Amino acid sequence: MRAFPVRMPSGVRYWTVLDEDMVVVAEVDAFLRHVRFGRDGSELTTRAYAGGICLFLRWCRRTGRSWQDGVEYLGLFIVWLRHAPAEVSGLEPVAGVGEVLAGPGRPPVRGARRINAVLTAVRAFVSYAITAGNAPQGLLPLLYELADERDLPVQARGEGSRMGWRMRARHRLSEPEARVDRATDEEIVALLGGCRSARDRLIVLLMGRAGLRRGELCGLRRQDVHLLLDSRPLGCDVARAHLHVVRRDNPNGAWAKSRRQRVVPLDFLLVQAFDAYEFERLTIERASDSDFTLVNLFREPIGAPMPPDAVNAIVSAAGRRAGLDRRVTPHQLRHAFGSNLADAGGTLDEIQELLGHASMASSQVYLHPDPGRLREAVERVPSPRGVPAAGR
Repeated sequence: MRAFPVRMPSGVRYWTVLDEDMVVVAEVDAFLRHVRFGRDGSELTTRAYAGGICLFLRWCRRTGRSWQDGVEYLGLFIVWLRHAPAEVSGLEPVAGVGEVLAGPGRPPVRGARRINAVLTAVRAFVSYAITAGNAPQGLLPLLYELADERDLPVQARGEGSRMGWRMRARHRLSEPEARVDRATDEEIVALLGGCRSARDRLIVLLMGRAGLRRGELCGLRRQDVHLLLDSRPLGCDVARAHLHVVRRDNPNGAWAKSRRQRVVPLDFLLVQAFDAYEFERLTIERASDSDFTLVNLFREPIGAPMPPDAVNAIVSAAGRRAGLDRRVTPHQLRHAFGSNLADAGGTLDEIQELLGHASMASSQVYLHPDPGRLREAVERVPSPRGVPAAGR
């Protein structure tokens, strides 16, 4: 079993799953096409789902089970995921190593987060197969149990009744709570110093001070950026400088994750960065025609929209030139924006809207204060020495 990319005649791509004979697995392909075209999911989503489903089908095949029978033994599958290294779970298992590894005698090779992601893909696939009539209804209780909403955040609970009910996954590992791995303000300043062009400085600022994802960044069109105090002549009622994040199919593979458009206000630093980049771009005649905001300026093809992978290369190169002690990623710059919003008193709904999160649960990770702010909170509490003693 292997994941494989498919390009449609329209140019739109999604990922599917091939069996050992390089034949498309029909049930999985139907599910992945549904995710891509029926639910308007991204190519990356189908890629992640295809990879997780591949592992499940591979385990079923190597343990002599159909995938329908394998649903009943997801506990064993979890053990296999945790302890089966590449020579066991890969495309070509090494002879004599064994295919089912159980017990604590071997160190884990996958963490709880990765295993939970695989289980999410398997549950989605099986649920779709049941709905499509390709699997028996009796598999659904093996995946989910009926649960009430008391363990959900208040914002996520239903309305209109004292108690709401939902389907809770039966198989899920506990993930250790980790602090958001953000880029520090000092690292962002160093990255800006390590950039060699106005375009690259704009890229760093759009992630670090506007929270854009790579796909959103590279999918920006010039018509999405409004830098005037009054944009009504452009047909936009949003006041002051801002940009619109719009989901489109782009030739460079850029993709806005959220289906819903959002508006991100821009501060004076970003307005200045846009101005500097525009002057830089005007000096390169071949870059003038493209409607994309970020284009190739210094390597062929000049004027072509930048692919998302180029953003990683730019940030990594700037970090090396700046002499940073660690490698800073684009997503850490986005985390810096979310953390700074929370530290500045931003509310949960503000963070959710500005970052384009579909769920408030994704925004809650930024609300955990860092140890420095916790100490400052304690030190603001008045000392009892300053309180007059009560009379006896």
